[in-house]
Amino acid sequence: MRFLAVTLTLLAPLPALAQTTPVTPIVKGTALPPPASEEAAVLAPIKGLFAAIAARDGQAVLPFVRAEGRATAAGNKPDGTPVVNSRSWADFAAALKPGAERFEERMPNPAIEVDGDIAMAWGDYVFLVDGKAVHCGVNHFDLIRENGTWKVFNVTWSRRTTGCPGQ
Repeated sequence: MRFLAVTLTLLAPLPALAQTTPVTPIVKGTALPPPASEEAAVLAPIKGLFAAIAARDGQAVLPFVRAEGRATAAGNKPDGTPVVNSRSWADFAAALKPGAERFEERMPNPAIEVDGDIAMAWGDYVFLVDGKAVHCGVNHFDLIRENGTWKVFNVTWSRRTTGCPGQ
């Protein structure tokens, strides 16, 4: 009996030490139901970025982003060596030039988390040139709401050239 009392006394503080998460974490490969009003607002600047990419108009990117943020890609060189390329939004916009090829990026089922004035959207994507998948992976967008409008702060994506939908 004394052993049980000592054990219960020692274990009693453990629930207070356990961390709790106020929302269920996003499980990889899942997505929220179709966007409601808040989720649609979070997706608006992402769709704006995709439209700017499709238009091949770097200046059209800038209204949707926070200037101090970054665009970062993680992938592998042909020899398998990991490589990370990161650039400012200004450099990203400057690299997006007019051309004959048709660009399209799709992210069909993004998962979205919102907490106050920060949000995250992530999901599988595929990037097409003239309708052909050239790379794919996972996009991860960090967003900030300022003056009631969502802006992309950072985007990070994995990049692979095999196993893409439509290849």
